[in-house]
Amino acid sequence: MDYTIIIGLEVHVQLLTESKMFSACGTDFGLPPNTQTDPVSLGMPGTLPVMNRKAFDLALKTAVALGAEIAAFTKWDRKNYYYPDLPKNYQISQYDLPFSRGGSIPIPVRKDGGGSRVRLTRVHLEEDTGKLTHGTGGFSEVDLNRAGIPLLEIVTEPDIRTVADAKGCLEELRLTLRYLGVSDCEMQEGSLRCDANINLHIPHEGRTVATPIVEIKNLNSFRSVERALQYEAERQYEKWKRDGLTIHDAHKETRGWNDPEGVTKPQRQKETAADYRYFPEPDLVPVEVDEPWIARIRATIGELPTERRQRFESDFGLSAYDANVLVEQGEEVADYFDAVVKATGEAKLASNWIQQDVLRIAKETKVSLAEFPVGAEGLADLINRVKRKELNTNQGREVLAKMIETGEPVDAVIAAGGYGMVSDQGEIVAAIEAAIAANPKAMDDLKGGKKKPEAVKGFLRGQVMKQTGGKADPALVSELLDAKLAELIG
Repeated sequence: MDYTIIIGLEVHVQLLTESKMFSACGTDFGLPPNTQTDPVSLGMPGTLPVMNRKAFDLALKTAVALGAEIAAFTKWDRKNYYYPDLPKNYQISQYDLPFSRGGSIPIPVRKDGGGSRVRLTRVHLEEDTGKLTHGTGGFSEVDLNRAGIPLLEIVTEPDIRTVADAKGCLEELRLTLRYLGVSDCEMQEGSLRCDANINLHIPHEGRTVATPIVEIKNLNSFRSVERALQYEAERQYEKWKRDGLTIHDAHKETRGWNDPEGVTKPQRQKETAADYRYFPEPDLVPVEVDEPWIARIRATIGELPTERRQRFESDFGLSAYDANVLVEQGEEVADYFDAVVKATGEAKLASNWIQQDVLRIAKETKVSLAEFPVGAEGLADLINRVKRKELNTNQGREVLAKMIETGEPVDAVIAAGGYGMVSDQGEIVAAIEAAIAANPKAMDDLKGGKKKPEAVKGFLRGQVMKQTGGKADPALVSELLDAKLAELIG
């Protein structure tokens, strides 16, 4: 490219609380419009806010997990602006004294890059606004159900240089928040929303010029983040080639992403802090956070995705790819894998069975791992039997399917189905001799060089497995077949 992309993210996360940020009103999603409101969230005169302690704890948990510095003293501020979905005409937020600063989000290694960290400017807490639905005929409808829901704003430094890294950063943040249990991060429900700031650094006449910064709104999926940033980078470059305007020539602009059309569209010039007329919220006392409070929060933080990937690689010898697949499926899957490994001592086998069978079947049947009929103990029992050569891999998969279908344990399924593996050398040799005798053409092709040796051996192995009802030990079949063919061919 003829330019460098500069990206920073502003991520808004609804916290998992039963009540709103400053009132006892509920936070359930999907209720009829304007049925989950109260005088505080409606901005009625004379109402007073009361801080939600759980929301502050969840916010602290997030900031501590992301390595942020926690402020000993923090306060609330009024952010003043008029918008139809903001009934008070101001939002309670944090301005100059947020409860945390700094920290970072890792970007996992991908085949096309990654492996860096994105610094955070701040993590602060505020209340959500309502929602506008823009209909036909120029009319818009206001739903205030989400007005006042606790909202965490996570602001990154402009450290991101590729569209793929922007997506990777956002995906890792969502995964981390889910591991922490602070939010469900359902983008389609609006509990995780992202605005992206982007401009370009362009080499020009021996110096670097920067294009005006654009903030892109309405990014409601990882795919839209990618598409919007790619489109906007190309649009800014073409615009600069036409007008030559730089960051010093124009104000920051807000543009909305139109997903069906695949374009960004201008909305307004971005307001500055002065436009919002911030001042301390007079109806809320400041919050003082001491070390014992932080220690209590830190004790609730389990193993995070980055640490878990590293442990799966270092302790279990998994590849970076396998470790990432297991971890990115969520804490439930990673815990399941840990339990299977503990019971089998076989990390690679456990990884293969979970990825190739358990997750595939769970996806096909549309059930979560918590609802999956075969628990970690049952899968471990099955893997141990395959490992001891009581079953071969194909039989193991048949047994797993029966366990899922019937809900029966391994022993019951094996007894009912007559499963077992033939490991008697004499019986396998007899089956090999019978297969060779029944297929003289295969031997002629092998001796005459008409077919590759591996193709003929593969065919004969299949015939042996067929004769033994699929119960022969495949490794032993290959070993004895090679010996027999060497004896016959010389």
